[in-house]
Amino acid sequence: MAIPESFLEELNARTDIVDLVSSYVSLQKKAGRYWGCCPFHSEKTPSFSVRPDKQMYYCFGCHKGGGVISFVMEQENVGFADAVAILAQRAGLPMPEVNEDAGQRKRRAHLLELNKEAARYFYGNLREPDAEPARQYLAQRGLSKRTVTQFGIGYSFPQGDRLMNAMIDKGYSKRDLLDVGLCVANNKGRIYDRFRGRVMFPIIDLRGNVIGFGGRVLDDSIPKYLNSPDSPIYNKSRNLFAMNIVKKSKAGKIILTEGYMDTISLHQGGFDYAVASLGTSLTEEHARLLAKYTKEVILSYDGDTAGIAAAQRAIGILSKVGVSVKVLKITGAKDPDEFIKKYGHNAFQRLLDGSENQIDYRLAQIQQKYDLTNDEQKVAYLQDAAQMLARLSSPVEREVYGGKAASAAGIDRKIMTDEIDRQRKNTGWKQRKQAERAMLNPAANAQPEDRRFRYQNPRSARAEEGVIRLVLLENSLFEQATELSPEQFSSPLLAKIYSVLLRRWEENLSLDLNSLSAELSGDEMSHLSKLMQEVDSPANGEAALRDYVLVILRECARSKFDKNSSDEELLQLIQQKQQRQK
Repeated sequence: MAIPESFLEELNARTDIVDLVSSYVSLQKKAGRYWGCCPFHSEKTPSFSVRPDKQMYYCFGCHKGGGVISFVMEQENVGFADAVAILAQRAGLPMPEVNEDAGQRKRRAHLLELNKEAARYFYGNLREPDAEPARQYLAQRGLSKRTVTQFGIGYSFPQGDRLMNAMIDKGYSKRDLLDVGLCVANNKGRIYDRFRGRVMFPIIDLRGNVIGFGGRVLDDSIPKYLNSPDSPIYNKSRNLFAMNIVKKSKAGKIILTEGYMDTISLHQGGFDYAVASLGTSLTEEHARLLAKYTKEVILSYDGDTAGIAAAQRAIGILSKVGVSVKVLKITGAKDPDEFIKKYGHNAFQRLLDGSENQIDYRLAQIQQKYDLTNDEQKVAYLQDAAQMLARLSSPVEREVYGGKAASAAGIDRKIMTDEIDRQRKNTGWKQRKQAERAMLNPAANAQPEDRRFRYQNPRSARAEEGVIRLVLLENSLFEQATELSPEQFSSPLLAKIYSVLLRRWEENLSLDLNSLSAELSGDEMSHLSKLMQEVDSPANGEAALRDYVLVILRECARSKFDKNSSDEELLQLIQQKQQRQK
């Protein structure tokens, strides 16, 4: 492992999880736990719990959980090694030296340094005589030298090996360049620069690291924009362009645009709170990142069909994390960049001040689909609008916007209110029936929240959960589970967790949650944290463990032998198999 186990154990001992989480969330103690509103999703009633006895957290609303390292990884949007470094600094512990061959953290630092050198190289290219096309393009777009410097904008030459040769001269390898996506290899094995003849925009994370690049062509070539691929140091779904600058803004809101140039033009125009997604649609991770820095997002997307669809999708994602959404309507220009150039800062500010809230925007989009002079289409419009408004939790919003919809269709407000209520009751009835069916179906009720981890054999999986829970509560119980192997587990997820625990126990390594954060994903850690919320007493752990193991062995035998065999017959088969193995 890159970071020594002894260091992780000391870090865990020095970090009180209640103290750590309290620096982000207000907590109240109740019945041995601490409770607060979850920092990872929007809620009014606290469902986020912290257990100091187990050094773990778990949210019963969004189902995220883990230990102190997992919390920092999720809250600060960083990887394992960076989370450890943050906690080490907080605890006053110097980070240990990491062996280069085994150290992912050192590899990451090496690749980040490569990207920094590449950014300097691209920026320096702008001053070269043969970079005149790039300088002309930036001048045509009206970007000042200050803006070019602020965003580190540069240029990649058309030749296919200039960056590669420059970085090799600085001691980096072709493998390094391929790993960060600065170079690509063709089907004949030839390696060459990914970005050629493009204006270059470095992508910088919240900690100031250059993690990737975007490049724009200077002509009509396709693709217009080319972005770095995901790499060991870059994930486009977790980062936003210019977020490193916006996090310092005092505006209290963020403008979300579709591209680099819109964002850069807004910053130059005095709006230092614009960001852009990085060649991908808005993700839930983007939304959680935005929610950490603002409670209001203004969408500035294109008004074409694709832009409208993207805005509708973004509204739903942002609303889930408790962010208030407004939608900017640009008239007299195709984008913010052109609008500011034509009408100036103050005119764009008035445009922002008049931006529609997301309910007005969605109502307007629904209305555009129907001809309200036609009675049949008017009815369809009202039903469509009522269905959307029925999902609003605030009765005041339902009343106000129901009135607007009624006025647009020329009907009595009371009729629209009744239709919204009918839709709410219908939706509520469906939800209650679904909940009742789930409650009456023990197998479905026992399933994980994450559909990727669904159990094929819930009976065995519940026993597998019990084994994992017990050995985490009392590590010595592993002595009683020696006959059980990960291959006998029915759930791949639980088999992976058990395999990690078993290996660590055999190697005399720590089995606390923090030590597992390096080997399990965030979603896997959350599921493990959920398992630990259930009650299993170590006092009668040996008996409970024997019962759990027996269920797993029976279900494993049932899947491999005759599914119609009785328990007694299955036990005989198991015993015979064990005798043959001795």
